[in-house]
This record gives sequence, structure tokens and C-alpha cells, in this order.
Amino acid sequence: MLQKIPHDTTAFTQGLELVDGVLYEGTGLEGESTMRALDPATGEVRQKVDLPQELFGEGITVVDDTIWQITWRNGVAIERDRKTFDEVRRVSYDGEGWGLCRDQSRLVMSDGSAKLTFRDPKSFAETGSVQVTRDGTPLTQLNELECVGGEVWANVWKTDEIVRIDPADGKVTNTYDLSSLKPQGDVDVLNGIAHVPGTDEFLVTGKNWPTIFRVRFH
Repeated sequence: MLQKIPHDTTAFTQGLELVDGVLYEGTGLEGESTMRALDPATGEVRQKVDLPQELFGEGITVVDDTIWQITWRNGVAIERDRKTFDEVRRVSYDGEGWGLCRDQSRLVMSDGSAKLTFRDPKSFAETGSVQVTRDGTPLTQLNELECVGGEVWANVWKTDEIVRIDPADGKVTNTYDLSSLKPQGDVDVLNGIAHVPGTDEFLVTGKNWPTIFRVRFH
């Protein structure tokens, strides 16, 4: 653990991504879901927009000048202007939305199962999928995602684990135990992984956690 950064404890973290010095965060719960821009050094919320009451926000990812934000059971992906957070359009999809990240020319999305779905970054259309396995067994509850260097890093819901996945065959290549970072007391789960560009470091947090941790995995 390299650094502790304050985190808004009202933020039910569902997506986290660091791009061009801005830490983007998508949060969830009906009536409380938001899209935010944070200062990665201080955790200060610089910009925030609320989702409509009926939408339950989930994963986010930046694509050029826009941000995609998916929803849990609403079947809707929102494309936003990256600077203003204004809605550009909405696109429908089947099933649940959990995590989202951009792997070069495609998006990778999780739905709480062992499946990762690949999508076109412009149209959001499904282009393929892969089943994720660890030691030959399907690994379900894949949650927030981060795409780094052709690999997918994923939180596993209801665990203190982050797994590293090869999206070519779905195999988990590493499992990291982050239980030492979990706050004391009755807190929600670890969720939120943001790679720090140009380094081997990551920012990680959890739903309603008071801290974002800057870490390096070994």
C-alpha cells in the first residue's frame, strides 16, 4: 500500500477509472446513483451528476470524448459527454450490467456471472464473449473491471479478491487478496479498480469505503 486518499462514504462505488489526471467514478443504488469526477490526489469530488431516480448505476469506462455508464437491471447504457457529463444517448442491452472497461478496440462487460461480454465501443453492440475460469472452474460474481495491457482485472463480489484474467481464453492468471485493506466494522464490499497510467500502480476502493488506496500488486 503506497498511499491513502479520502473517499466519499456516500459513494456506492460501481466503476472507477483514471484518465488524463481525472478519477472518474460511477456510483449505484436507486435514487442515489451518480457519475463523478474526482481529484485523484485528494479524493475531492470536482463534478457530479445524478442519474434519474429509477436507474441503478453500475460500471463506467472512458471512450475518447465520452463515458459509457451501464445500469444493473435497467438494461440501459448511457453514453455521456466526458467534459460536461451530459447524456449523448442511451442504448439498450439484454441482461444485467455490473462492470465495464475498454480493452483497446472493444469494451469488456461483466454481468455477475462467469461470462465477460465484448462490445463495440461506438455502438455498444455485442461482438463476442468468453467464460472465465479459475483452475478449470467457472468463476462467477465478476464485478467491477479494469482493462490493462490486454488483460482484464476484476473484483469478485462478496470477496476481498481481485483477479487477473486473460480475455483470450478466460483463464485467471493471478488472484490477489486485499483483505488487509478492508476497513474495520460493518462495511460493504471491495469494488473499484483504476490503473494509474504509465505505472504498475492501481487505485482501489470499496462501496462506501472512507479510503481509496494506491497499491502495487506483487
